[in-house]
Amino acid sequence: MTKAITLAVTGDLVLDEPDPGYWLAEIAPVLQEADLAIGHLEVPHTVSAEQLEGDVPAPGAPLENLDALARAGFDMVSLAGNHMADCGAQGIADTIAELDRLGIGHAGAGADLSRARTPAVAEAKGRRVALLSYNCVGPQAGWAKERSAGCAYLPLDTRDGAPVAPMSEIVGVPATVAEMLAEDIAEARKVADFVIVALHKGKVHTPSFVAPYEREVARLAVDGGADAVVSHHAHIVRGIEFHRGRPIFHGLGNGCVVTRALSPDQDNAARREWATRRRELFGFEPDPAYYLAPFHPEAVNAFIGTLALGDGPPRAAIVPVHVEAPGRPVLAAGPRARAIADYLEKITRDAGLPPIAVNDKGRVEAVS
Repeated sequence: MTKAITLAVTGDLVLDEPDPGYWLAEIAPVLQEADLAIGHLEVPHTVSAEQLEGDVPAPGAPLENLDALARAGFDMVSLAGNHMADCGAQGIADTIAELDRLGIGHAGAGADLSRARTPAVAEAKGRRVALLSYNCVGPQAGWAKERSAGCAYLPLDTRDGAPVAPMSEIVGVPATVAEMLAEDIAEARKVADFVIVALHKGKVHTPSFVAPYEREVARLAVDGGADAVVSHHAHIVRGIEFHRGRPIFHGLGNGCVVTRALSPDQDNAARREWATRRRELFGFEPDPAYYLAPFHPEAVNAFIGTLALGDGPPRAAIVPVHVEAPGRPVLAAGPRARAIADYLEKITRDAGLPPIAVNDKGRVEAVS
């Protein structure tokens, strides 16, 4: 029997602040202990000042901050999200060039759609893991085309037929989605032993909720041959389910988000207006102590997901993480770790997903 390889998976990464290594330092040991670590890079790292229309634009983060990801232990990142194209084609090109220089694999964005759909591949213990990455929430202006840069995406149906945008109500999953996933996963399987699919999906800043389309798309990825599905975008963790014995992380929350771009106290009018609307739309007032991570109060309950990939079905677990003010993730222990595990069990039930149990070592299993 071949020894299993371990993966650590995190949600959104936004490193706008100076000394990015400091913000990652407390979770880095878990990433470094795993055979491979995967995160989701939320914003471009670039000097480009271009601003994409179609969503509240994120500013480009410092290019040099990407070095902290390599030092923290990240081997691959997914890029297909609603902000990766915010600084245009140059923002994507700058980000990819620096990731390549650092030896961090990437999937989900590129100079054209073909390259955006190409998997990242990393090797550990003689076995190869492929990562595919898709944007499910728009904005469509940031999606890659045959001859233009952007993100890989899954073409979902909105209620009003309008272009997909982060606040759209998504009501349908066309048959082409299953076909795309099966095609890309089959191609990835030619060069890898395991395939992980990353989905940027869901409704932001809302505890527990998992929309029907989210479950359908994630299950289609498993049906198409994925060994596990990981998700992000909501900036708060979501439940875990198993389909055909394969784990689906419906929301990894924030891996590490430290930015002033979400504050109402700034020069950019669109971002300032969104900070006000966010309170009105989602009904919470961020704790002022979390000025670098002004999210829902429950977003302090976080975790790093882990996967053991071997000859049998993947094994899933969590490493509980507490987000301390003003936004730094730290490993949780003792009663705090148990409280986060209990929270994950609760939000899984509240979302209408099949119940799970998280033991005191973090192992996650379906409850029969």
